[in-house]
Amino acid sequence: MAKRLNNETTIGAVLQQIIQVNKLQPGMDQIDVREAWRQLMGNGVNTYTRNVVLKGSTLYVELGSSVLREELTHGKYKIVKMINEELGREVVKDVVLR
Repeated sequence: MAKRLNNETTIGAVLQQIIQVNKLQPGMDQIDVREAWRQLMGNGVNTYTRNVVLKGSTLYVELGSSVLREELTHGKYKIVKMINEELGREVVKDVVLR
C-alpha cells in the first residue's frame, strides 16, 4: 500500500513521489530532453530535426540535412553539456546524430 502523505506536502513533492513510485522518470527525461533540444538549438536546427529520442543515457537525433549533421558532430560535447545544464542534472552522456 502506498505511503500516506501529510497535509503539508507541496504539490511538487507529491508529483515527484508519484514519478518515483510509478517509475515514470525515463519518460519524463524523454520529454525534458526533447524540450531542451528544441529550446537550445533554435529555429534553424529545429527546421531540419526530424526526431529526438533518448535511450538510456544516449540521445539519438535524426536530422534532415547532412551538412548540419556534420557541423553538429564537431560540437557533440558542447551539446551534451548544454542539455545537461538546461535540465540541471546529468541525463545525456552521448549524442548520436543520424
